[in-house]
Amino acid sequence: MAKFIFKMPDVGEGVAEAEVVEWHVKVGDRVEEDQHIVDVMTDKATIDIESPVSGVVTTLAGEVGDTVAIGGMLLVIETEGDSGGEATEEEAEAEAEQIEDDMSDEGEAEEVAVKPLPVGEGVGDGGPTVKPGDTLALSDPHPPAPSHKGGGDKVLASPAVRQRAKDLGIDLTQVKPAADGRVRHADLDAFLAYNAGSGFGAAGKARADETIKVIGLRKRIAQNMAAAKRHIPHFTYVEECDVTDLEELRAQLNAARGDRPKLTMLPLLITAICKCVPQFPMINARYDDEANVVTRYGALHLGMAAQTDSGLMVPVIRDAQSRNLWQLAREIGRLAEAARSGKASSEELSGSTLTVTSLGPLGGVATTPVINRPEVAIIGPNRIVERPMFVPDGMGGERIAKRKLMNISISCDHRVVDGHDAASFIQAIKKLIETPALLLVD
Repeated sequence: MAKFIFKMPDVGEGVAEAEVVEWHVKVGDRVEEDQHIVDVMTDKATIDIESPVSGVVTTLAGEVGDTVAIGGMLLVIETEGDSGGEATEEEAEAEAEQIEDDMSDEGEAEEVAVKPLPVGEGVGDGGPTVKPGDTLALSDPHPPAPSHKGGGDKVLASPAVRQRAKDLGIDLTQVKPAADGRVRHADLDAFLAYNAGSGFGAAGKARADETIKVIGLRKRIAQNMAAAKRHIPHFTYVEECDVTDLEELRAQLNAARGDRPKLTMLPLLITAICKCVPQFPMINARYDDEANVVTRYGALHLGMAAQTDSGLMVPVIRDAQSRNLWQLAREIGRLAEAARSGKASSEELSGSTLTVTSLGPLGGVATTPVINRPEVAIIGPNRIVERPMFVPDGMGGERIAKRKLMNISISCDHRVVDGHDAASFIQAIKKLIETPALLLVD
């Protein structure tokens, strides 16, 4: 028998470490060569790692959520015969012992100093009094019962119970107390259950608290969003657009689409963006705040924020300016499916120069999207709503008509984009989508 140390492989240019997001084996499992053993995540993508040898797993490098450096030990496999000189048994045991030591150090509990109560002071509302000679062990499951005395119509209850009763609009004198005459939370619960038909019923039921470890894609999202808000001075501009004519054009195009993909609003909006970006190059840019350099891009690589079961991903439409409406619609569908199924490659999830984020029917009236750092702008179309509007009647006057309206939000990095430029950019887009024939001409 020999022990084979499998080290974290180089999973991409410029990647120094990877996070373990899911183990597919455990200690004691037998694995075969090329068997899928673990999923790791870098800054760019989730990567499947396969075993290079066959054998029995003896050590894993940490738990889900832990980070392993490139070249660091990922796991140890006990193989049959010679290990090929990859690692000696002593080296494997030393690495395994180091990992176990690290894990045990992290799990050690801190000592908690317990400050003794001053002699003669109580321990809370109506609690027992500690006198000289009294003994009260902290681990005693049955401490001395408090003594409660009351007279007249005064109701005995803790401040927490009184506050809860006040919030619920309950008169404590109407609540039947326990045998010792003190009203507790359980007595309030019984009162609520008995008087549910009188408007005192609870709005819902409490659930057990949950502790969820932030790992994988959710951890990356948290880190990226925190960095964007910490480093970028955001400002958001919102404009209302009349998309009635654009929706009519979309319906006409879909009616004659044949075997081409169905058009949504997004390809039309992206077309408008592509036509306006050359006039406002500061929008299609990245800011390297460490080198203090802004790069304005000639091609538009458009990020498309997509919600998946794992969290938010941003697949990229390469050279969006070179595609027509139908090509954009097909690429949007392909990338969205790849993101949802977890099959999007690292190249498809990186390199965007400007991002569009849309919640579709859930978009709300207006949004203030967070910039996809190091980009300098992000555009957010909102929900389409119908409202009465004053429109020309064709005879020099006005009439009221039902129109379809949509707000467009843009958040910008104020270090690079001025408010006037952001507003002018959105006004240029508005002109195109309110006069949709302009979208179809060069």
